Amino acid sequence: MSLDNTRRFPFFSEAPAPAGGDGWQSMYPYYLVPSEETQAHEDAQFWFADTMHWSRGAHPFDSIGAEAVYLGVGTFSTRIFALPVSLGLDVRMFNGYVYISPLAVTDPAQIQERAAVFQERAGYYYANWDELYGQWKAKMDQAIASLATVTFPALAEYDPKEVVFEAKGRSEAMAVMENYHRLIDEFFAIWQYHFEFLNLGYGGYITFFQFCKQAFPLITEQQISRMVAGVDVLAFRPDDELRALAAKANELGLVETLDAGGSPEEILARIAAAPRGDEWIAAFDAAKDPWFNYFTEYGFTHDQVTWAQDLSVPLQNIARYATKIAAGEDISRPIEQLRADRDEIVDEYRALLAPAEGAQFDELLGLARKVFPYIEEHNIYVEHWAHNVFWQKADELAQFLVSAGFLAEKEDFYYLNRFEVDQVLFDVVDSWAIGVEARGKRRWAKEIERRKPIVAALQSVPAAPAYGIPPEQVTDPFAVMNYGVTTERVNDWLGASDESTGGLSGIPGSMGVVEGPVRVLRSENDLPQLQPGEILVAPITAPSWAAAFSVAAGVITDIGGMMCHAAIVCREYGLPAVVGTGFATARLTTGQRVRIDGRKGTVELLDAGPAESQTSTAGESTPSDSALV
Repeated sequence: MSLDNTRRFPFFSEAPAPAGGDGWQSMYPYYLVPSEETQAHEDAQFWFADTMHWSRGAHPFDSIGAEAVYLGVGTFSTRIFALPVSLGLDVRMFNGYVYISPLAVTDPAQIQERAAVFQERAGYYYANWDELYGQWKAKMDQAIASLATVTFPALAEYDPKEVVFEAKGRSEAMAVMENYHRLIDEFFAIWQYHFEFLNLGYGGYITFFQFCKQAFPLITEQQISRMVAGVDVLAFRPDDELRALAAKANELGLVETLDAGGSPEEILARIAAAPRGDEWIAAFDAAKDPWFNYFTEYGFTHDQVTWAQDLSVPLQNIARYATKIAAGEDISRPIEQLRADRDEIVDEYRALLAPAEGAQFDELLGLARKVFPYIEEHNIYVEHWAHNVFWQKADELAQFLVSAGFLAEKEDFYYLNRFEVDQVLFDVVDSWAIGVEARGKRRWAKEIERRKPIVAALQSVPAAPAYGIPPEQVTDPFAVMNYGVTTERVNDWLGASDESTGGLSGIPGSMGVVEGPVRVLRSENDLPQLQPGEILVAPITAPSWAAAFSVAAGVITDIGGMMCHAAIVCREYGLPAVVGTGFATARLTTGQRVRIDGRKGTVELLDAGPAESQTSTAGESTPSDSALV
């Protein structure tokens, strides 16, 4: 049932490529691209942009993530755990962006059959959660370690002597193709592990959420989420490391040295030369691996960097924390207060239930708290640590092809998709073995040059929010809880919402009301512009944005639902937040004053905002005007 067949988004077949982007379809695997053969299915579906993971048009090689992610979620939703009412998320690349479409199960008989399978299989995981989760962490450690052993040694004039004197009977060059296949296969395996627990984690929380909504009709989503607040998860550890380094800088009298500016090399050299600076440098070095292996976004494209690759990001955050400590501020996460508030809410609502209902409430709350850490912790293992190694290995392979004389520069590698890379590697190794120049060198050089302006054109325009016919009500739990794609958001995209007030509405991410000037930031690299007391406005936040939450007075995001990173962290830090507004970064201007209500999920404009040309300089707003209401 559609919302209204006369009110829909364009079909893929109706939407043109951006200027300069014609021919983009040839860059991606055929099954990721809309086609005449699959048009009837595509026109019948509702597709929304996954800009949470791919915030810009993807290079051909970077589309591998779209394959691995949605193979993983489909396998576990449809075939392994058999979610009763959901199959997988279908996926397409369109104009360079990733679009996904939830597939629902509507046949009552099929739902009943799948429910029986789900109950048995999910029940086993829920009953043995701690033991299996411990095994999962060991599997991930092994998978990351294995990925790190992939190598692509340059081809020498002759095979090594060992091939002869150890009678190996095969060329060492065969390892180049084998290791590429290992790199791809192990990346896909890691994404299978990713979804081993994630669907069940969401399911455990959603079951508790639905119980509360039915038992307490007036309860807010915020009150439910606060019942599982105060968690101690790995996702907070990198930020805890920065805070500890800030405290140590304060203890050693290095705050001014740290905060004096300069490049990372200049800052570290200055500290090393200071009295007891060596103690701080030792602590800094000890924290880097693994806690600085953190992408500034979610690590789905090859051009993102980690804290370890750009030390200016952690150093800026440490300096900011150290300055606050020196000024006498307490920068610790108010976890004890969160837990006290959490227990008070739980006691209040549980007292309203009959004994049998109370027992069920206790069981479901216990399950929600048990599964909740995975929902945030898995990002560290998969999107940050594993992706960091994967992109390093892809870069090494790119250098191999440059060294072999096939590519002019490493960046050229990412204009090939993974199947094309496979062909190129065979060509290079085969041509080396025969003793001739690689046969596809000029062909692919020409094709890469054709693709470069196409990718630039795709990245020059933002993703359209959706295509196709939206459902009457958006009920898919992944769409709602993770992406913040709700019926209201879809209406906003269709222009059906009342915009007469000029305000924004979104998902109530974290309770509280605050007024103040906004700071619109599009990436973590812009974080130094954020001033104390400003309301952070961003497309989305990632774990590496942690330090921003000690500075901002509130948070507004374009993307995300109740279980997105910004919502979870703001609840832990006690910051008001409205997430999944869709258009905040486009409609708000730095310096503009707003009032956000984290209980209602609304953003009220208090003034028209300064002219765009006057709002790009850091520190020009008046953060002292911001205040909790």
